[in-house]
Amino acid sequence: MVRTGIGIRTAQQGNERITGQIHVYDGEGKGKSQVALGVVLRSIGLGIQNFLESRVLLLRFLKGPGRTYDEDAAIEALQRGFPHLIDQVRTGRAEFFGPEEITKFDKQEAQRGWDVAKGAIASGLYSVVVLDEINPVLDLSLLDVNEVAKTLLNKPDHLEIIATGRGAPQPLLDVANLHSEMKPQPRPEGIEGIEGIEIYTGSGKGKSTSALGKALQAIGRGISQDLSHRVLIIQWLKGGNGYTEDAAIAALRKIYPNLVDHQRCGRDAIVWRGQQQEIDYVEAERGWEIARTAIASGLYKTIILDELNPTVDLELLPEEPILQALLRKPRGTEVIITGRCKNRPAYFELASTHSEVFNHKHYAEKGIDLKRGVDF
Repeated sequence: MVRTGIGIRTAQQGNERITGQIHVYDGEGKGKSQVALGVVLRSIGLGIQNFLESRVLLLRFLKGPGRTYDEDAAIEALQRGFPHLIDQVRTGRAEFFGPEEITKFDKQEAQRGWDVAKGAIASGLYSVVVLDEINPVLDLSLLDVNEVAKTLLNKPDHLEIIATGRGAPQPLLDVANLHSEMKPQPRPEGIEGIEGIEIYTGSGKGKSTSALGKALQAIGRGISQDLSHRVLIIQWLKGGNGYTEDAAIAALRKIYPNLVDHQRCGRDAIVWRGQQQEIDYVEAERGWEIARTAIASGLYKTIILDELNPTVDLELLPEEPILQALLRKPRGTEVIITGRCKNRPAYFELASTHSEVFNHKHYAEKGIDLKRGVDF
């Protein structure tokens, strides 16, 4: 019997994949660079668990000096926590430009970045290489897309490659093992969102990982301002172990134990529509009581409500209390809500940012074994 519904698949014990994959995150929606940072955090966490050092290169195209970017603070937080594991290279100029405004400098900077990338990929020293904003670089023809695709295809087996940015060209998508597209969802006419409420939905990979990137950003902003930016992560429908975010959260709590609180809710099983058990309602309500109190308190800079959407969609929690809590949230508190759902809850209308993550390609569909604690 084939079951359909909303739930979170519990990780099973089994042989772990050691082959790194090529991820592409594109689209006009928010969350692409955040996902990359979440993957970096996860990789470091897995390295800690396995007593290995996961060295990471963050190569940022089109992000030269002179401007600040959302992920700057997150990278600072990473570098403070793991200074020996994080390398960063920025290339390009600070301002935006179109195809008609390309200069010799732009091409030189793109090539400089790609030369660094090729050396890092060939070296075998890194477990993750992030090619942030390489998609628009290729779309602008600042680099030869076929050369890039060939180099990525011939990468070391263990290496994970993360490519981000709008406009990923087809040759890059052809060699990718995973392709998630972030699409911004339109706001209802006449309704303004509340600043600091972000929602990530859809069937694609990257929702919870993107939220962890936001947690890093909050901590990094606090560091840069000499403030304590506390983060709370509440996960529904994830009562077991071995989920995608486990290693990332462990790494985050290791380096900032006084800034990160984490709570799980639910049992170690998939919750199917029509087969909810009493414990599912009890656990969902327990999580919401923690979340509601935390939102009202103003003690946290960032609160991640991971998999709240399917919890509501399964009718384990009512919508109205969530709506009212978000309406009353302190101005300085940001709330990140994740998870797929079939029925759009009313609180979606409050979001200032709503990205739907579409799954175009996933390596599981090609028969590649999933990595426990990373992919499911």
